[in-house]
This record gives sequence, structure tokens and C-alpha cells, in this order.
Amino acid sequence: MTLLLRVLTLSLSAVSLPLLASTTLVENVKGYTLNSSGELVSFNALLIEDGKVVSLDAETPQADTVIDGKGKTLIPGLIDAHGHLLGLGANLLEVDVRESGSAKEAAEAVAAYAFANPQQIWITGRGWNQELWPDRAFPTAAMLDKQISDRPVWLTRVDGHAGWANSEALALAGITPETPDPEGGQIIRDADGNATGVLIDNAMAMVEQHMPTASVAQYDAQLEAAGEQLLSLGVTSMHDAGISRDVYDFYLKRAVEGTLPVRVYAMIAATDPELNTMLENGLIDSADDFLEIKSVKAYGDGALGSRGAALLKPYSDAPHQHGLMLTQPDDFDALFTHIISNGFQLNFHAIGDRANHLALNQFEKTFNTTGGKALRNRIEHAQVVAVEDLPRFAELEVLPSMQPTHATSDMNMAEDRIGQKRMKGAYAWQTLLNSGIALPLGSDFPVELANPFYGIHAAVTRQDRNNQPVEGWYAHEAMTLKQAFRGFTLDAAYAAHMEQTLGTLEPGKWADFLLIDRDLFNIPEEDLWKVQVLETYLAGEKVYDATGR
Repeated sequence: MTLLLRVLTLSLSAVSLPLLASTTLVENVKGYTLNSSGELVSFNALLIEDGKVVSLDAETPQADTVIDGKGKTLIPGLIDAHGHLLGLGANLLEVDVRESGSAKEAAEAVAAYAFANPQQIWITGRGWNQELWPDRAFPTAAMLDKQISDRPVWLTRVDGHAGWANSEALALAGITPETPDPEGGQIIRDADGNATGVLIDNAMAMVEQHMPTASVAQYDAQLEAAGEQLLSLGVTSMHDAGISRDVYDFYLKRAVEGTLPVRVYAMIAATDPELNTMLENGLIDSADDFLEIKSVKAYGDGALGSRGAALLKPYSDAPHQHGLMLTQPDDFDALFTHIISNGFQLNFHAIGDRANHLALNQFEKTFNTTGGKALRNRIEHAQVVAVEDLPRFAELEVLPSMQPTHATSDMNMAEDRIGQKRMKGAYAWQTLLNSGIALPLGSDFPVELANPFYGIHAAVTRQDRNNQPVEGWYAHEAMTLKQAFRGFTLDAAYAAHMEQTLGTLEPGKWADFLLIDRDLFNIPEEDLWKVQVLETYLAGEKVYDATGR
């Protein structure tokens, strides 16, 4: 371990929020929290000391500061169990084509952004989704070239598993008709073998390796933008799904300074060239619980929308395609053993039923040879699972870390991709819960919007925010409100080994809480997504106020 890291680690073990000079009582609230058994508890007052909960509804509270909650609803701060913190910040600062109704509209948005930002050498952005366009066809470089051809353009698909380049970016990448597809990736080509402009999964690196490296100043700007948005939405803690060595060092620096805006449970990217160095540095665990680095994110397959999710049988709407394995099965054994034997939780990205099946098989094998079941290893997404594999999550104690809004975003194309029969194991939330496994929930922002109340609504109704479909999409897999609430609180904390300090407002835990504009547990289900955050508190300190005070 380097001297610098030893200093950082010592600082992290000592750093904490400034101690409150006095106790604080938040009274006149309609409070809800789960207890450690998962039971819903209501209360009217919250007593806080030194940033932690002392009691709920104390009979004779002694407090120097009293906050009148004015009858508003108070709930614990919400935890997003799978997101991309700096990715969200970048998305907020770059061109966003999420709302574009066609490839032409997206290209026009890029042109407008490029005109307003003449200093940028590369024009980057995110959010396109061909499944929402009239022709449902992949876009082309020529469409971007018509709008901007003098600078390279690179737009990541909404799911992060495909990219759209203009001809300048393809030229910089050196892609020709003779360029082979990389392992775990695909160059979309025309009939003559020419790259059309879309690169899938591992092929994306052919362009991305030529892009400028992000500076600390860019990270600062991204963190500020993302933190501001998350706090306004009630997200006080998040699990960052795959960080590089540069981001690892950046988070350590910000943690030592005490300037991380939200609590971060970071997963090291298994693909980073310096993975071993970070593993050798050991587990990072800050005393104030603002930074935890105890896990590794590995990458199994791609995404369903770009047909990169790895399936056991061909795609129903593309019989010649099975998807892509980003990590080859022959490499699983060494990868799982290496990470788990170092004491790090392994969080494995798997969307298709083949990727999930292979991951569960490897977890079982590794547990038998190396151990590590107690690490609460996870499969991130677990979207399409063979029915016979669903009970194995509970049997192996592997947590399915899932994102409810993926279901409502995918419902326009998922059945086309995999057919009705395979839908029995897709987005199978209630089946997994009934098997006895915890179900941590998140959004996968910026793939989906970061608002956790959108996720709660999707989990409970299996509908979009227009209340469609009327009966819910495969509604038998919907969650109860308490289950969804638990997924964004206690189960998310459990998935990070943090249930002793976060996830509920029990005595001894951090006083991370929200005041919201309506009673979450006494409103129509269709209105769950409409909840607005009025105030956000971290360790008893107000960090967001909707009024700007």
C-alpha cells in the first residue's frame, strides 16, 4: 500500500461530520420507517444527537433545537442500489437525447448543443433509444454527418450498451470494412461491410479509447450536478456500479475532505487495468459512512434493447442472434475466485437468461471451493432468468439487485425480444421475494431517471406514469408498497452490509431522512410517482430545501 493511500485510509477512519452542538427534535410529523424486522412503524417525532437517531416519540424529549414538521410526512432517506454517480453528472452536463422522437431529432439536438459549445473537441451525449422511434431502426453515422461533420460525435444508447458515432469518430477509431468485431462486441455494418455508425458493447471501446480523459475539474462538476439532483429527489445514498481507478482516487480525496454530497457504496470495475492494486489496498470503510469500497462490479453480458443480453436460445425477433458475453465463460472461474478470495463482494451484471445461468453456476462452484457466500454477492439486473434458476438466488444467497423502471421502460419491446414463454422468468420480483431473498432496488441512473418514487410506482403498479397498461404489465409480479419501500431502504442497505447504520430510522442509525409533500402510505397507487421532496437531511443536517432556504 502506498504512503498516500495509508494517509488517505487513516484520514477516512478519522473523518466524520461535524458533531452537532446540541440535540435536535423533529416534531409534528407523520413518520414512517421499517424496523430491523421489516415491520412498518409510524411515529410523530424524531430525536437526533450527533447526527444519529436517539429515539422515536420520546416521552419527555430534551432538545435544544426543535423543528416543526408542520404535519408533513417523514421517511428515511432513500437508497439507490444501482446507479452511476458521475455518469449522471455527465449526462446532466452533456447533450441529452432521451426525449428525441427520431434519429433526425436526436441529430438536430446534437447540432444545437455543438453550436452552443464551440470549445468542445468531442461532442458527447446519451439517451437515444431506437425502440421508441417510428422505424425502430438503429441510427447511422450519415444522420449525424448531416448536422456535424467537423468534430467527432459519440452518443451512448440509453442503456449504456451501444454507441452512435459520426464518420469523424469512426475514422479516429480506424474502423474499416476489414476491422473484425472484438470479442464480446459488434460493429453494425451495411451490406458492403461498412460500419454504419453503431457499435455494441465491447466494440464501443474502439471509439472511447480515443476520447479525452476526464479531468478532476470535470469530475468535480459532474459530482456537484449529480449530488444536487439526487438530494432533490430524496436519494441520500447510492451504490455506484463500476468505478475506474481515477474515480476511486477521486472519491478517496473527496471523502477525506468531507465533500461527498451523498453516501457512496462504490463497486470497483473488474475491467480496470489496476484492479489488483485496488484489491490489494483492501476494503475502504469511512467512519462517517460516506464512502465504502468493498465490492467489485463484473460484466457478464449486454442489454436487451440492443440485443446484447446473452440468451440461452435465440432472440424471438432475431433468430440468428443470442446476444454477447462481455466476459467469456472460460474466464469466470479465475475472476470469481480472485475477487471473492480477496474478501470483496462480487456484483455481476447479468441481464439475459444465459448470463444469469452461468453466473449462478459459477457462484455455486466458487462457494464450494473458495467460500464467500456471506459476502452477500449480487447479480445486477437479473432481468431475464430461466424459471428453474429463480429459486437459486435464495438457495445461494445471491442478491438480485433490480431496477423497477427497467420493466416499464422495456415493456414495449421485451416480449418481442424473448417471446411470451420466457417472460415467465422476466422481471420476476414477487417470485424472487417469495423465495425468501432480499431484493435491493435502484434505478440504474442515468439509464433510467433517478427519481426513486418513479421506481416505487413502477414496482407497485407495473405501469408507466400514464397508468398503462391499465391492468399492469405481468401484474402478478408487482410488489406491495411495503416491499418496494423496503427495496429502496432496508434491503438496499443490507446489500451493502450497512443495515446497522442505514436504511431505517432506528436508534443508533444515521438520521438520514426526508420530508415529503404527501402521505406515501395513504395515496392512490397511481400517484406514487408524483411524490415531491420538500427537505432532505443527512446525519440530521438539512442538505436540500425545495424552497431554496
